[in-house]
Amino acid sequence: MIYETLKTDLADGVMTVTLNRPDKLNAFNTTMSRELIDFFRCVNGMDEVRAIVVTGAGRAFCAGADISGGSNAFQVWNDGGKPQKREPRDSITLAIFNCLKPIVAAINGAAVGVGITMCLPMDIRMMSSDAKIGFVFNKRGMAMEAGSCWFLPRLVGMQRAQEWVMSAEVFGAEEASKGGLVRSVHAPAELLPAARALARKFASSTSSAVAAAVNRRLMWTMWGAQNPLDAVTLDVQCVGYLAASADAREGIDSFFEKRAPNFPLKPSKDMPPFGPWA
Repeated sequence: MIYETLKTDLADGVMTVTLNRPDKLNAFNTTMSRELIDFFRCVNGMDEVRAIVVTGAGRAFCAGADISGGSNAFQVWNDGGKPQKREPRDSITLAIFNCLKPIVAAINGAAVGVGITMCLPMDIRMMSSDAKIGFVFNKRGMAMEAGSCWFLPRLVGMQRAQEWVMSAEVFGAEEASKGGLVRSVHAPAELLPAARALARKFASSTSSAVAAAVNRRLMWTMWGAQNPLDAVTLDVQCVGYLAASADAREGIDSFFEKRAPNFPLKPSKDMPPFGPWA
């Protein structure tokens, strides 16, 4: 996959996506937005990709929106170079939310504004001890974007989310870990290897790719459900579909035959014909 602002590398079923504008601290611009949305949509059809790691080139993860051009940086631009109305389809967060693969954020440096909000719908966040995070919207006269008003309070609780957003302060790995925003903190040189090692566990061939995709989306989709009945209504359909599938048969056969499973179903074509992925 060839992009202007991203580098991609596939190894052992893990696709590493590197935000690649190091001279701009990987600042987020229209091109990066389009390319990330394209990547997360296209990767759903790539069965060779079982898990994803997202990191940044150089000393930053993503220093937020590229504001070198002034406040115009906060607008969405069409191919003709004119501003256009923001639409949900322009959201990198929704593209990540709708992804069928488990995603690990390896926050290697500064992650500010959209640089951190894009990490919220990723499944695991790991952080360098040198990295800094900031929900700095109030300092820029901007509203919270990328659905962060939905994700952040659910990840860390309303009180802590309000403190981080209202203060607009930049904070380090200790605060992020204490608040439950990141899974673990690592020495800078150890972060990416640790993130890839975890992603390889998710990418293991002993795990059904379809079951993994279904279960990822079930948890994200039902996170905001008001009643467990909503979850049960959907998961009984999923259980019924997968119970009759070749993957379930292979899972049982391999267990009794004491061998590694070889699951035949592929997320690109074998997802249940109902549910949030349909």
